[in-house]
Amino acid sequence: MTKVDEHTLRKAQEWLNGAYDEETKASIRNMMENDQQELIESFYKDLEFGTGGLRGIMGAGSNRMNKYTVGAATQGFANYLRKNFPGMEQLKVAIAYDSRNNSKYFAQVTADVFSANGIKVYLFDDLRPTPELSFAIRHFKCQGGIVITASHNPKEYNGYKAYWDDGGQLISPHDKNVIKEVQQITDISSVKFESNPSLIELIGDEVDRVYLEHIKSLSLSPDVIQRQKELKIVYTPIHGTGAKLVPQALKSFGFDSVHVVEEQAVADGNFPTVISPNPEEPAALEMALRKADKIGADLVMATDPDADRVGIAVRKDGKLVLLNGNQAATLLIYYLLEKWHENGKLLGKEYIVKTIVTTELLVDIAHKYRVEYFDVLTGFKYIADIIKELEGKKQFIGGGEESYGYLVGDFVRDKDAVSSCAMLAEVAAWASDKGMGMYDLLKQIYSEFGFYKEKLISVVRKGKAGAEEIQQMMDNFRNKTPEQFNGSKVVVVKDYQSGKEKNLLTGEEKDILLPRSNVLQFFTEDGSKISVRPSGTEPKIKFYFGVKAPFGRSDDFEKTAEELDGKIDAIISDLGV
Repeated sequence: MTKVDEHTLRKAQEWLNGAYDEETKASIRNMMENDQQELIESFYKDLEFGTGGLRGIMGAGSNRMNKYTVGAATQGFANYLRKNFPGMEQLKVAIAYDSRNNSKYFAQVTADVFSANGIKVYLFDDLRPTPELSFAIRHFKCQGGIVITASHNPKEYNGYKAYWDDGGQLISPHDKNVIKEVQQITDISSVKFESNPSLIELIGDEVDRVYLEHIKSLSLSPDVIQRQKELKIVYTPIHGTGAKLVPQALKSFGFDSVHVVEEQAVADGNFPTVISPNPEEPAALEMALRKADKIGADLVMATDPDADRVGIAVRKDGKLVLLNGNQAATLLIYYLLEKWHENGKLLGKEYIVKTIVTTELLVDIAHKYRVEYFDVLTGFKYIADIIKELEGKKQFIGGGEESYGYLVGDFVRDKDAVSSCAMLAEVAAWASDKGMGMYDLLKQIYSEFGFYKEKLISVVRKGKAGAEEIQQMMDNFRNKTPEQFNGSKVVVVKDYQSGKEKNLLTGEEKDILLPRSNVLQFFTEDGSKISVRPSGTEPKIKFYFGVKAPFGRSDDFEKTAEELDGKIDAIISDLGV
């Protein structure tokens, strides 16, 4: 029988004795009597802000998403906003929510608590994409914002992403300081749940129109789209928030042959047609691929429930193949820089941003066009921070991360699948106008810069024991640096937790000028890059592999691809994962 530790029992008892509703208390008593392992998972810690804010399984307990953890987080955020904007007559926040179970309820709880604290709330009248929430914060000149979503997590999860006045997610010190405010709420009765309806304003289509106008302004090749407007596109929102705005954005760009997967256009937090609503997983695109083959479409796009990530499939030798996030980012950034160059818009102050685990091919492309690039930690909030820091000094063109998140333009400060779908469709039209498919364009890029190939492996370890095992794995890699991968010496190690980069050949050390983070990277003599990091939002440890090889003739493509796959497999074997 599972033994419950004293800390967990004390936390659970506090909830039983506190001002919580009877349904919650009954659930806790049931766990105590019938499922002590669940009791441990529900109370062994408090939900914390990670790379994606507050995220967890829904249910009773301090480590679960429920009215009280959402209420406490909102009260803490409200207290922090008051301290940071002391002279402001009327503090304002915007709130959006996705199609997940309880999302609307949690959004209303959040609105109630903010309004009870005298803060004006702009609450979307129905589900909306996360990037539109980021846009709304700046549009209404808010001091903060919240979107209720667990992104692409399984259906039992929900989450709470907190944003600052720039429209970007909370970063240090704000994220840690909000947690401190939340931790000071030791009695749930100090959370103001009593709504002030006069301070809650519903918003809707009027914001959609302005947001879509901004997206339309991103188009760089309207003449090309006019010639290629019959390009067949299949789109699926996977039961999420993209259903309304992605088709509208594609239509505003001028695409006339957009086919939506109707069975998946129904908002449903149970995600009935997929195992997981994650566009990174091939199974999530199966229905869209079938539809595309049926009608002969050249481009398939799928967005996750809160429409900030997009996965795509394109034709390769007549067959639809899925592109990974690095490949899609490569196509998008290459197109943006080529068109900015072609249109005479590169004036020397432009830049792109990528995360440290994203393909190094983007660096090579930036160098070609003499565009500055920045590497940031994993998490789009760090891309938003660079944009904020350089606002008015330099021009952001675009950015992305390997986990299927991209951003073009700076009117949104988070990854945006709505605008990304429109821009990726424009890339497809541009390629088609040159007599190529998107995969042909990718081959052309490889022939110019070298064949880059990447792979991600996630090792899942759930619960308290899993978290401890993941930390032990990181400690092992940190304390004993691997000497080689696939026969190639490790020559540089970057430890983002210590903030040090070490050249193993010369012994030279230098500082990494990024915030501290539990990430390790190993670089080998042959140009391979291996990154290891625990996920900030899921019970996983992630291993990222990046390899490259010269690539000249297109008839060598398959042979080179196989060689790179073999190189990755050998590295994985050496790692023992």
